[in-house]
Amino acid sequence: MEDKHRTPLSHTIDVTRPNVARMCNYYLGGKDNYAADRSTCRRLLEHAPTTQTLTVNNRRFLERAIRTMALDHGVSQFLDIGAGLPTQDNVHEIAQRYTPRAAVVYADNDPMVLAYGRVLLEGSEQTAVIQADLRDPDELLAQPRLTRLLDLKKPVAVLCVSVLHCIPDRDDPAALIRRCAARLPVGSFLAISQLVSENPATRQAVTDLMHESTAGRWGAVRRPQDVDGFFEGLDVLAPGLGDVATWRASASSRTRSNGREWIEYGGIGRVV
Repeated sequence: MEDKHRTPLSHTIDVTRPNVARMCNYYLGGKDNYAADRSTCRRLLEHAPTTQTLTVNNRRFLERAIRTMALDHGVSQFLDIGAGLPTQDNVHEIAQRYTPRAAVVYADNDPMVLAYGRVLLEGSEQTAVIQADLRDPDELLAQPRLTRLLDLKKPVAVLCVSVLHCIPDRDDPAALIRRCAARLPVGSFLAISQLVSENPATRQAVTDLMHESTAGRWGAVRRPQDVDGFFEGLDVLAPGLGDVATWRASASSRTRSNGREWIEYGGIGRVV
């Protein structure tokens, strides 16, 4: 895809300003982060002390979601939107553990993610990393590198895990999900999770902090009922929508948190 807003990577990677992907990398114990990211992570923990535990739980939800879609439903094509920085057990590694010929496309609009991803993730003909934005799902799904690897006439698993809180309300994330789902064949899946809080003060404090720190590259912490709307028209898999830390998780596999100031909320919906 030719992006009229694209600029050279060296001109767009700013290590002096916090970046959501690098903050997540820090919480997961990675090394691809900088002082600005770590400082904001520490500030965020003051508002929401369970954030690091929540990040780990969300990654484990991603693993269970991929396993469910690959093993229980036979999906062998995966599109990871807002993929973030490479980490241990990346999507293609998890998927290919269950389906060796699984094809995976990673999509992101972050120049650092793209630079690292193309070096570390494009190791075989079954994976690709593309520059794309969820806010233009039609263009995203029409990219030649995606359509060469994924057959959009067959079921696809789309992963929107911990990315929609980066989309502001003015861009209508629920409508973006509907547009994406409308382009997928019946039998496809969307795995969706989003940061939520029942506490208005927490929602406002974290949203304000992230807006300020990332120069507006943030959406909002939302309410659970807001995320319910993202699944409109989809057949939600059991056990339904809720804290993804508990989604099809055994008691022994959960990382417990000591507070409930916010959670990652979501589940998996099937296109019908």
